[in-house]
Amino acid sequence: MVRMSAEERRESVIRAAMHEFARGGYHGTSTEAIAKRVGVSQPYLFRLFPNKQAIFQAAAERCIAETRRVMVQAADGYEPEQALAAMADAYTRMITEEPDRLLMQMQVYIAVSAAEAAGDHEFGAVMRAGWLELWESVHLPLGADVAETTTFMAHGMLINTLVALGYPQGHRVWAGFHPASRGVDPDGEGAG
Repeated sequence: MVRMSAEERRESVIRAAMHEFARGGYHGTSTEAIAKRVGVSQPYLFRLFPNKQAIFQAAAERCIAETRRVMVQAADGYEPEQALAAMADAYTRMITEEPDRLLMQMQVYIAVSAAEAAGDHEFGAVMRAGWLELWESVHLPLGADVAETTTFMAHGMLINTLVALGYPQGHRVWAGFHPASRGVDPDGEGAG
């Protein structure tokens, strides 16, 4: 049996935490469930992370960072119109193929709101900084057009809602999100 390094275990904890927190939220998820999913003891878990909040923050930061990575990769090499289509398709694919990603995003928004209401502004500041990096990663490929970026991000939130409500991909509410329905595919060729 191959032993994992502390960094590999830490990575396993972050992945497991994303899954557990996505399903149960911050307060509904126990560190015991995370430790069990990884196959470590709770004391070992707390050697990797000082507390539950640190585990949640690592999972939240990873969720935003992975979403940002998907957007950057999708837009790479495209002009703004093609980047828009490529990022929209990549995001839709990501959250439909990895539903925990969407649920974790939603849990982050809830956790920030709850922390802010309780007077804890540090977690919110960290999450806003990560989200701003995500926004910039979308903004630049869209030609640094604020209106286009705002529309794209608003559509992203609508996509989140449609997925969370369980609308299947073939449903008519999705029609406006697919590049072919806009007459553009990510490679810049007209549809139809």
